Amino acid sequence: MYRIVIPDFVLKELKRIVPSDQRLILSKIDALGRGEFQGDKKLKGRHKGKYRKRAGNYRIVYLKEGEILLITIVRIAHRKEVY
Repeated sequence: MYRIVIPDFVLKELKRIVPSDQRLILSKIDALGRGEFQGDKKLKGRHKGKYRKRAGNYRIVYLKEGEILLITIVRIAHRKEVY
């Protein structure tokens, strides 16, 4: 089980998204907490060390700190603007 940290600015981004997509995103974040990382992609370039999880047309960018089982959500945005 992982501990999920969601900063306030990420919660603001989430609140601007339509409720149906919010539910999908929250279910994907819940899956992260259970350690379900299949299909996640390791990012390159300036986002090196971070991962992304797909949630419909949205992407959840997160940082996984394995030894302490902590996941910090860095950004939630539409796939056109997330990177």
